[in-house]
Formats: sequence, structure tokens, C-alpha cells
Amino acid sequence: MFTAEQRDHVRNRVLEVGRADPRVTAGALTGSMAFGDGDEWSDIDVAFGIADGIMLDTVLHDWTEALNREFSVLDHFDLHSGSSIYRVFLLLSGLEVDVAVTPNQEFGARGPNFRALFGTTHQLESTPQPSASSLSGLGWHHVLHARSCIERNKRWQAEYWISGIRDHALALACIRLGENAVYGRGVDRLPAAVTDPLAGALVRSLDELELRRALAVATTCLIGELEKWNPTLCARLKPLLQEFGAPPSERRSSLHGLVEQ
Repeated sequence: MFTAEQRDHVRNRVLEVGRADPRVTAGALTGSMAFGDGDEWSDIDVAFGIADGIMLDTVLHDWTEALNREFSVLDHFDLHSGSSIYRVFLLLSGLEVDVAVTPNQEFGARGPNFRALFGTTHQLESTPQPSASSLSGLGWHHVLHARSCIERNKRWQAEYWISGIRDHALALACIRLGENAVYGRGVDRLPAAVTDPLAGALVRSLDELELRRALAVATTCLIGELEKWNPTLCARLKPLLQEFGAPPSERRSSLHGLVEQ
């Protein structure tokens, strides 16, 4: 496990490499430690603007070799977001180092965790939250697929879909209450009135009855968020969601009511 001192040393060296590279036009600290709010588990997040005409992959290749020589990189992978590439490094010490490179003209803050250190940055639009409509659509989609996986005895896949329902309900709550829904960043700031019921949607085993129980809880919580976001849509979806998400005993009575209607 890395120490805070080791992390500071690595961060300073990465920034030194960026400052010394003539292809770099600007640099910034990002993530939880941009303004000193991290803790002993925080990783390193840095970002650099790259001059026009320079291939981002070439810069990352050169820096990867330098980091590997100095800090022993166990592995790395890339995430692409718009014009940016985020190279995520895992060092031998267990420290994660996220290095973002962006074309100069598109380098700037897209959220609050961005502290410019040198060079020129640009005013950019903030990274958007996921849309409530897409989250609600994925929610009902997952209810249907979780139910079909249980019926097909695909228990691991059923757990996957049930967890997704819970995550989308939490994301809807984040948007509703003004918290960050991206990667669950705002979930731990949600009130207990939201999170406590969803704790019941955690799948505790792959037993069929347990999967059905967790699905029923997750579906109920999803319906609750849908009612707050779009009551008209929820009124259309609710009977079918209850039918697919309800435990077996409740499902039969629900189906009987639908037939009578």
C-alpha cells in the first residue's frame, strides 16, 4: 500500500514530466484531490492540454515508458471521452494514476474538481448528468430482463440486472436532489429515506426466492423515483412493472386485476 508521501512524490513527478514536455500547453489537478479534499485512499488525477497537431497517443506512449522506468507500472488502460484520452495506470505500490490528455483548444474545466496549474485553459460546458428519461428507460428494461433471467434460471445474470435497477434508481434520486449521478459520486450524500429502502435491493444470495425478493424491492424503489420524476409516465408503467417485479404470490393477484381491467 502506498503512503501519502509516495503519492505526493509520484504526482509531482508526473507534473514535472508534463511541464517539461514542449508538446504540453497547460496542466491541471483534477479529481478528489484537486483542492486538497482527498484522504489516504485517494489516487492521482492530472490533466494536460496538448498542442495542435500532436497525436495524443504518441504523448501517452512516451509518458508510459517514462513512468514504467521510474515507478514500475503493473498495467494501464485507456478511457475515451470526447476528444480526451484518460490513461489509467496501476503502479506496483497499488497507487492509481489517471493522466488525461486533451487537444489544447478543448482543455478546461468540465466540473468543479479542476484546478489549473499552468498554461491556458478554456471555458467549457460542464459534463452533463445522465438524462432522467434514459435512466427510467433502462430501469424498466432491467426489470423485464431480471424477471426473464430468474425464470430461465440464469441467476448470475439476474443479479446483474437487479443491481442495475438499484443503481438507476439511485441515479434518478441524485438528479432529483441535485447530487452528482455520474459513477455514483453523489450517492453517499443522499438522505437515508432514499438509500435505506434500496439497501433491501442488495442481492444476498443466488437462491431463487432471494432473487425474486430483491427484484421486488428494487422495482418498488424504481417506481417510487419514477412517480417523483414523471407521474404520467409512471402511471403507464406501474402496472406492468409491478407484474414483472412482484413476488410470485403477489404477481398472480396483480395479473388477475389486469385481466379484469
